[in-house]
Formats: sequence, structure tokens, C-alpha cells
Amino acid sequence: IVGALYGGYIAANMFKWYWWRFNARGFFWGMGAGIAAALVFPYLFENTLPLYSWPLLFLISIAGCLVGTYSAPPTDEAVLLQFYKTVQPWGFWKPVMLKVMADDPDFTPNLNFKTDMFNVILGIIGQCCLTILPMYIVLWLQLPLLITVAILVTIILVLKRTWWNKLDN
Repeated sequence: IVGALYGGYIAANMFKWYWWRFNARGFFWGMGAGIAAALVFPYLFENTLPLYSWPLLFLISIAGCLVGTYSAPPTDEAVLLQFYKTVQPWGFWKPVMLKVMADDPDFTPNLNFKTDMFNVILGIIGQCCLTILPMYIVLWLQLPLLITVAILVTIILVLKRTWWNKLDN
């Protein structure tokens, strides 16, 4: 079930961070279209693994995101400008970035893409370690537990240096 639903909500959750024009209506219709398709697909494709229908599910969710987004006016410009100044998201935000820079010539956009992506990858691996750690404790698989703890401690130390220490107070 969860694997099938990924196609329903990945598009909406990606668009919300990487596309300035995306709005609440696009999020709603992208999620709704994707989840509805995920619920219907098992009946349409009875003898097919959900993995094989996932690309179609994902495309339906993207279509819902696009239709929903363009069926509503853009988000208020003041909200977009404040969000960009505060969060400095990656992606298709150039029109907003240019307006922020025109209003505030001292503003510099986030130039740490490689470090940020490295930290995201470490965060994903860390989340996986946090998921599997209790299982190794309950099953008392000592060697995998020690390896997981070592990986997790290493990730925490690296993220402390490359992310936490660089956060604004």
C-alpha cells in the first residue's frame, strides 16, 4: 500500500519545495489524484505488481499538481518573497530570487548546493539507521547493531560539522 501511495504524494511534496508557482490547490489536487489512482489501480491492474504501475500513478499525480496549480492564482508575492528570503529553497525560484535581490541588494542566495545535497543524503542514511536500529536491538543482532551505531555516530558528527554548526542563531 505504501509503495503504491508514494506515486500519489511524491510529486506534490517535491513541487512544494522546488517550484515557486506551486500552491495549495496544486498540492491538494496532486495528492488527491495520486491517492485516488493508488486506490483504483489494484482493481484496474489486478495481476500487476504496484511497482510496474507506479510511473503511471506518478504521472497522474503530476497532472493533478499542474492542473490544480494553474486553476488558482499564484501565491501572494509578499509571501513568496518572505519565504524565499527565509528558506532559500533550491529549484525553479529564479523569478522570486531576482525580486528579492532587487529589493535587497545585499541579499545573497544560498550557494551551498553540493553541501546541502550531501547533507540530505547523509540525513536519509541516518533515518534508515534510526529505523533499523531498534530491530537490531530487539533481535539482539550484535554485529549489525554495532555497524549501524557506528554509521549513525559518524553521520551525526559529520552533520554537526557540515550543517548544525552553520545554522543561523
